[in-house]
Amino acid sequence: MLKKLFYKVLFISWMVFVTFSSLFSFEGMKMGSFALRIPHFDKLVHIVFYLVMFLTAFFAIKDYFLPRLKLRTVLWGVLTFTIIYGMIIEVLQYTFTVNREGDIMDALANSMGAIVGLMLVKRLIYKGGSLK
Repeated sequence: MLKKLFYKVLFISWMVFVTFSSLFSFEGMKMGSFALRIPHFDKLVHIVFYLVMFLTAFFAIKDYFLPRLKLRTVLWGVLTFTIIYGMIIEVLQYTFTVNREGDIMDALANSMGAIVGLMLVKRLIYKGGSLK
């Protein structure tokens, strides 16, 4: 029971963190120069954000859905949710923020992170198999 609650709290916390990080303007804040020295560092951050989002979402809901649905159905549902959420965030950045901008490449990086999360769950946790 505590494990299930942990994953749900972790997922909700991660969603709040990603949403805040995506919509809050960090302009004018001293951020250090590490990220500036790595080309396309922001895309790596997007991939990691949505990889973790996929994993936390999957573990938050798997015990509820897996007895009733096939693994592939749950994985595709989490993947769809994560990709759509990433697209919504980019649209919100484009329409409602002043110092942030929505970017199709960011949406693709978000989607790539979710797909890597799906592959990790499928290959490492459930030991392979087809998602047909």
